[in-house]
Amino acid sequence: MSSDVRFTDFKSDKQPTWCPGCGDFGTMNGMMKALANTGNDPDNTFVVAGIGCSGKIGTYMHSYALHGVHGRALPVGCGVKIANPDLEVMVAGGDGDGYSIGAGHFVHAVRRNVDMTYVVMDNRIYGLTKGQASPTSREDFETSTSPDGPKQPPVNPLALAHAAGATFIAQSFSSDAQRHAEIVQEAIEHDGFGFVNVFSPCVTFNDVDTYDYFRDSLVDLAETDHDPSDEQQAKEVIMDGETEHMGVIYQDDDSVPFNELHGVTENMAEIPDGAPDGAMDLVREFY
Repeated sequence: MSSDVRFTDFKSDKQPTWCPGCGDFGTMNGMMKALANTGNDPDNTFVVAGIGCSGKIGTYMHSYALHGVHGRALPVGCGVKIANPDLEVMVAGGDGDGYSIGAGHFVHAVRRNVDMTYVVMDNRIYGLTKGQASPTSREDFETSTSPDGPKQPPVNPLALAHAAGATFIAQSFSSDAQRHAEIVQEAIEHDGFGFVNVFSPCVTFNDVDTYDYFRDSLVDLAETDHDPSDEQQAKEVIMDGETEHMGVIYQDDDSVPFNELHGVTENMAEIPDGAPDGAMDLVREFY
C-alpha cells in the first residue's frame, strides 16, 4: 500500500455519464478519498458494481473492477476477498440493485462478515429506467408507474442489516463531502463487513428526497451523545421513523472477519499446491 497516494489517483480517464448534479458524483469522490486516506492504492483495490446508475462506477474509478449483473455484486465481492485477502474490496450499488433483486445476497453477505465495504447509493428511486418506485421509496411517492404511490412501506436497509447480524452499520450524505469520506473510511477500517447507506439524491426523477430535504432533516450522530458500540442505542436509531440520521450507527469492536475466522488468509493465486483445505468450498458457497 502507498502512503502518498492521492484520491485523484483513483480517477479513471472515463467521464461519468450521470446527470449533472447527481448525488453519485459526491458518493464516488468520497469513496476515492476514503481509499486514499486508508493508504490503499489502485493496484490493491477491487471495485465491484451491479446494475443501475451506480453500475459504471468501476469504469469511472481507476482500480481493478468488475461490472456485474443486477443484484449480484456482493457474491462477486465476497469471492474476490476470499480468493485474495490482500485486496481492498469495495462493492457499490443502488437501492434497487441492493435491496430488491439483491436483497438475498445482501443478507447473507452481512451475516458472513467478509472484510469488505459495501456502499449503497440510495436515491429512493429507479433512476436508470426513468423513475419507477424503488424498495426505499416513500409509501405515497408518485411515479409514472405508481401514480398513487407504491402503497407499501419502504424497506429499512439499516434494520435489514442489523437483523442479519451486521458488525458495522452507517449512513451518510453524498453532498457532505468531508463527513461522507470520513464515514466510508471508518467502514474500510472496520474488521468485517462495512455497510454504508448513502443518501445520493436523484435530481432528475426524485423531487421529494432532494439535497435541500436532507440538508434540513439530517441529524449527524457525531454531534450527539450516540455511542455506536451500544447496540440498544443503535437499534433505537435504526427504528426511528421520524428522523434521518447520518454517521456510524453501530460498530462491533470485537468483530472477527470471515477470512480470519476460517483461516483463509493467503492469496490463492500464490499458493503453489492449490488453495488451503476447505477454501474452495467457502468460495463455492457464494455461487
